Amino acid sequence: MNVKFWEKKPETKEPKKKKSFAREWGDAILFAVIAASLIRWATFEAYTIPTPSMEKSLLVGDFLFVSKLHYGPRTPMTPLQVPLTHQTIWGTNIPSYSKAIQLPSYRLPGFSEVKRNDVVVFNYPPEDEHPADLRTNYIKRAIGLPGDSLEIRDTQVYINGKAIENPEEMQFKYIIIPTMQLSQKFFQDRDIRLSEVQLLDNGYVLDMTPAMADEISKLDIVKEVLPYKASPGEAEAGVFPYVPSKLKWNRDFYGPIYVPKEGVTVAITPESLPFYERVIKEYEHNENVETRDEKLFIDGQEVTQYTFKQDYYFMMGDNRHNSLDSRYWGYVPADHVVGKAVMIWMSTNPEGTGFSKIRWNRIFNIIK
Repeated sequence: MNVKFWEKKPETKEPKKKKSFAREWGDAILFAVIAASLIRWATFEAYTIPTPSMEKSLLVGDFLFVSKLHYGPRTPMTPLQVPLTHQTIWGTNIPSYSKAIQLPSYRLPGFSEVKRNDVVVFNYPPEDEHPADLRTNYIKRAIGLPGDSLEIRDTQVYINGKAIENPEEMQFKYIIIPTMQLSQKFFQDRDIRLSEVQLLDNGYVLDMTPAMADEISKLDIVKEVLPYKASPGEAEAGVFPYVPSKLKWNRDFYGPIYVPKEGVTVAITPESLPFYERVIKEYEHNENVETRDEKLFIDGQEVTQYTFKQDYYFMMGDNRHNSLDSRYWGYVPADHVVGKAVMIWMSTNPEGTGFSKIRWNRIFNIIK
């Protein structure tokens, strides 16, 4: 009898233990959360329009896809955060993040830069109570690009001395003086939300496109339609850079103002300091910055010129008389830019009812 001592005896494998139902669901949920977080961070994220600042281009109740691919996704500044949240845990006021770790922001390559008239989502710069990447999301149109000189004359924006092309659905405030009281149906038929209509003794103030204002002015029941504009030289409270004693600016007559560009050096004087003080203190990641007697000091040394470390943008809403934008709080730093709004995937009318609540004609519209 031949015995082969060198041959290994076959091993008997124990059958693989089957995952429990709870474990399978747990793994599936974990995978879904990780996948959704990566998609949300690096490719597309859904947003909604809560205010009328972009009407009529974008309406309250529009749901958007915002592309992170265009300008490149940002690396997280606040990594200790509950996945798929923004500022708070769903349905609560409990913060969804910890400030224990704050990292510098880097932007991965995108296939485009911010272009003039792009509709951009960004973190609201003046908001101090949250980290920069978790500040409230705003959506406006990029009007001024880095290095531009911007001015508004009688509601028209000029860049480097030339009038720019206006958005097709840009709105302003108008006064309607009718011959009779206007019904709710009058406004609803023209897609004007009742909550935005202001009553006067002899008429109404509302936001409209110039084309709609012209159309309404031709109606028999309307005496007159007047633009509700500010006057040149009339200082408006709260307009950036907050020196009404020196600058008589308002929403319709504004500037000229320079939009900071990375690598450009500007002189720091008592006249220029109000334009750049917040930028240098809050957005440029400098330490030990202070102002005294209209002078700028960094690390205790007076600074008479400053070179910007990143690009900035001047954002405005298409609803020019009903938009809290760069005219009121200044520039948007490049590291606050979230992405480009590219498509409306759903739209609902907050004042609609039943089946008519959905704006079917807006679904899957490309944003221009």
